[in-house]
Amino acid sequence: MNIGGFREVTDYFLYSDASIKFYFYLVFQTLGVYFNLYYLIPKFLIVGRYYAYVSAVITTILFCTLCITLGYYVADLFSEKSFIELFGVETDQWRKIFFIWVLPTSVAVMTLGMSVKLGKNWLEAEKRKRKLEKENLETELKYLKSQINPHFLFNTINSIFALIPKNPDLASESLANFSEMLRYQLYECNDEKIPLDKELQFIENFIDLEKLRLDEQHTQLVFNINDNTVKKQFIAPFILIPFLENAFKHVSKGKEQPNFIRMDLEVDDKKLNLHIENSFSKNQKNSLNTDQGGIGLKNVKRRLNLIYGAGHRLQYDAKDTKFSVILNITW
Repeated sequence: MNIGGFREVTDYFLYSDASIKFYFYLVFQTLGVYFNLYYLIPKFLIVGRYYAYVSAVITTILFCTLCITLGYYVADLFSEKSFIELFGVETDQWRKIFFIWVLPTSVAVMTLGMSVKLGKNWLEAEKRKRKLEKENLETELKYLKSQINPHFLFNTINSIFALIPKNPDLASESLANFSEMLRYQLYECNDEKIPLDKELQFIENFIDLEKLRLDEQHTQLVFNINDNTVKKQFIAPFILIPFLENAFKHVSKGKEQPNFIRMDLEVDDKKLNLHIENSFSKNQKNSLNTDQGGIGLKNVKRRLNLIYGAGHRLQYDAKDTKFSVILNITW
């Protein structure tokens, strides 16, 4: 616009002696913007390494500015005009080119690109949030809290009642665990995500109470929970329990085959890995994927997709007389 009309601008960019300088602007500012958007932001900014991110962005801007400044001198090499005729300054005035001409535009381009990217991420986050609200996850969680499930509650009460004359101490301990579970369901899991350690404690109490209903002489029960976290991690409440419910509900109970439930749960500061497998009778296979007592594997899969998106992987399979579930979640 300063030069003239569209034709004059096109001629300046494509055919003038100074056009090489323009390509240095185009190439290195583009590289700087994309390097920031697709490497620096995911690697440093999103994970909270703010000082490292600021340092990396400043370094990137200075490097791009230096390369573009060199573009002025490269253009001078290929031109028959003098440096002052091309750009209006002497060759030793590189500080003016670097700090006054190039650096502000590099900062502006980087800031604009970052603003667009962060704005897009914010819009996507808001869209996901609205989708979560639309899917009534809060209602689903309340349903799950009130339900885990009625059969489990009634069976647990009956099991503790039957245990009182046989083993009063174990009955008392089981009742305390049961009370703690109910308190957790009613009062401590109303947020979208809760402390991981509380969810793991709930799982341990759940397992201990479910064991009361099974004949451990005819059912192999192996549960390994390895919490290797250093930082305080958070998880969506009741996202793991349905898999355990499913295993206890559908485990085979006859003596004609080995009966087992095995669980390995490992968590650290980067990921959660859950592997559960249980035996089942062949006539149970058609009912495995429609867990009538809880929210069902289909609904759990939907919650995982909405809450964790690409940050999770879920696989489950029924083969022969073994049903297995593998869940990986990245924090």
